[in-house]
Amino acid sequence: MPRPAQGRAEGVAVLSDLPTFRSARPDDLGALVAIFAADALGGHGDTTDPSARDAYRAALDAILADPRDRLVVAELAGVTVGTGQLTLLRSLPHRGRIHALIEAVQVASGNRGRGIGAALIAHLVALARTEGAGVVELTSNAARLDAHRFYERLGFARSHVGFKMTLTP
Repeated sequence: MPRPAQGRAEGVAVLSDLPTFRSARPDDLGALVAIFAADALGGHGDTTDPSARDAYRAALDAILADPRDRLVVAELAGVTVGTGQLTLLRSLPHRGRIHALIEAVQVASGNRGRGIGAALIAHLVALARTEGAGVVELTSNAARLDAHRFYERLGFARSHVGFKMTLTP
């Protein structure tokens, strides 16, 4: 049984129970952007600057409208404490097997180390299974050594080397 909330600090839930998960909604935008903006390494330059609001809104609207995407919000006591995205991809190798790509996994800094990330990944993997995926993949910034150990503890194996190229508009 959950303990009563003792109050809320900015983005920090106070219950010790695991989070609940739900699909993201348009009104989640501010909380999600704040989680990414607070992460200097994984935030990719995200900011809570109001001038970026239209770009974030367009991105969220596109994700929510795409039937291949599942954007999940983790909550504790009504506070958004994490998020993750699952994208379904079909490719010709493996006879068209569905690959599920886990992306943009973040737990609010004040809530890390409480099992929220592991529960979020388990939820995303369960969604992938429900969608018929035969494999779940994710990438992680090469500098995030703790995250690599975390993913390995959850059963992920290092199998590929990732590359990226930034395209300028």
